[in-house]
Amino acid sequence: MKKQQGVTLLGMALGCAVLIFVVVGGLKVVPAYIEYFTVKKAVVAVAQSNGRGTVGEIRQAFEKRAAIDSIDVIGAKDLEITKEGNDVVVSVSYPKRVPLFGNVSLIIDFVASSNG
Repeated sequence: MKKQQGVTLLGMALGCAVLIFVVVGGLKVVPAYIEYFTVKKAVVAVAQSNGRGTVGEIRQAFEKRAAIDSIDVIGAKDLEITKEGNDVVVSVSYPKRVPLFGNVSLIIDFVASSNG
């Protein structure tokens, strides 16, 4: 026989195992990012709609928005509200622990801000 080329059974099994590991990890991490984008959208919306409001009004508006969007990872007390020039900047940072398998977890630090 001439020179044979191809993937061995062991190589295919290892490749499939790595692919399954990546897919399962991705399926567990994606909900954390969806939650982050929901938080970011709420922070930006609150900052834009209540740009002239007081700190209490901004926190109250976020609580209402969080109730509608089912945001439970942070609360209104976790918001950092500052003023840059004439603009109100609302930001928040929080860690998210994603259990992967067994006693192995992934911790992701998210930071969302209304100014970018």
